[in-house]
Amino acid sequence: MRHYTNRKEYIGKLLAYKDKDLIKVVSGLRRSGKSTLFELYRQKLIEMGVEAGQIVFLNFEDFELRKYLNDLDGLYAYILGQLDLSKSCYVFLDEVQNVKDFERLVDGLFIKPMMDVYITGSNAFLLSGELATLLSGRYIEISILPFSFKEYLTARNIDTSINYLNYESLFFDYVNETSLPKGVELRGGGFDKIYAYLEGIYTTIVEKDIAQRHQINDKRAFENIVKFVASHVGNQISPGNIAKSLKNDGQNTHNTTVEKYLDYLVASFVFYKVNRFDLKGKKQLATQEKYYLVDAGLLNILVGKERTTDRGHILENIVYLELLRRGNKIWTGTTRDQEVDFVCKTPFGELEYYQVAWEMNSEKTMEREFGALEKINDNYPKFLLTTDSFVQPRNGIKHLNVFNWLLDI
Repeated sequence: MRHYTNRKEYIGKLLAYKDKDLIKVVSGLRRSGKSTLFELYRQKLIEMGVEAGQIVFLNFEDFELRKYLNDLDGLYAYILGQLDLSKSCYVFLDEVQNVKDFERLVDGLFIKPMMDVYITGSNAFLLSGELATLLSGRYIEISILPFSFKEYLTARNIDTSINYLNYESLFFDYVNETSLPKGVELRGGGFDKIYAYLEGIYTTIVEKDIAQRHQINDKRAFENIVKFVASHVGNQISPGNIAKSLKNDGQNTHNTTVEKYLDYLVASFVFYKVNRFDLKGKKQLATQEKYYLVDAGLLNILVGKERTTDRGHILENIVYLELLRRGNKIWTGTTRDQEVDFVCKTPFGELEYYQVAWEMNSEKTMEREFGALEKINDNYPKFLLTTDSFVQPRNGIKHLNVFNWLLDI
């Protein structure tokens, strides 16, 4: 367990909603640590004096629970039979989307007095259909991401208080291997082990969560769309230009099909979609979104060893995920002749602007990166994040070392 004790932000969120009249929905990519989070939280409850007998923990990927997947009444009775309903009870349902009509089960448990219900799912569709209608206003979603750079270093027992650590080489490990908790544990066995692990996860997501669920027949087109998006992380893309690129490769895939496949990938938390924000008109635009990948290590599977995505875009991807972890709503900023990497609305409702570049290695780069932020005509905070150890602010723009920023130093 010691690898996971550093998920305290998520534990904190669960504790904040403990015994509140809300269903706690933990969503995120397969193997991003949802079950482990529940396990840690369960231990925390026991430390706080909750008796083990007041907690039911079911993972619906477990073979022995298969008999309940189509037997809602039996499952409901099984859960209640394990609890003393005169005391506060805590019910954890892991990968609940595997249960037929699970919405009714969740609702049935939720309406019982003194019942605190927690569920996880590896697919955002969990909260789109009937469940959302049934539970509207009665659930809180906590999205879990794989390890941040800070959590990754903690999991590797690296003491960040040591001066002069080579963050750049550690960062390359982080993005070239994986940020998935179990994958980090496999480091000792060499890269092949990590690669096989990532391949297994990706195949499961594609087969179980996407292809079977949505009856995708044209696997080749789907694979090519995934590869295209992975190779263009941080670039503006549209279903139209993906369809065009597939056509050049001899495949006729309609824009609407491309759009549907992209939705499935976003719903399975493989990619995150970022809309454009018009900096002049201060409004969201509906086309040319950017996509970021949940774990940079997956590029090895999706794009292959050559990983055509450049290091600047990979850094941008990591910054995006960190901004997400910190609770921001994120857009990419645009005007007619310029672009700002990220426009964020913080959890406190403030605006912030971020520009990301690998390094300030020329006058031209400096002008481009600072210039994009300088043209924004308001007084909200503006940040330039780079790997440079020598940073220099300019015209009120904070220039920060990105590794220090990621580690909150």
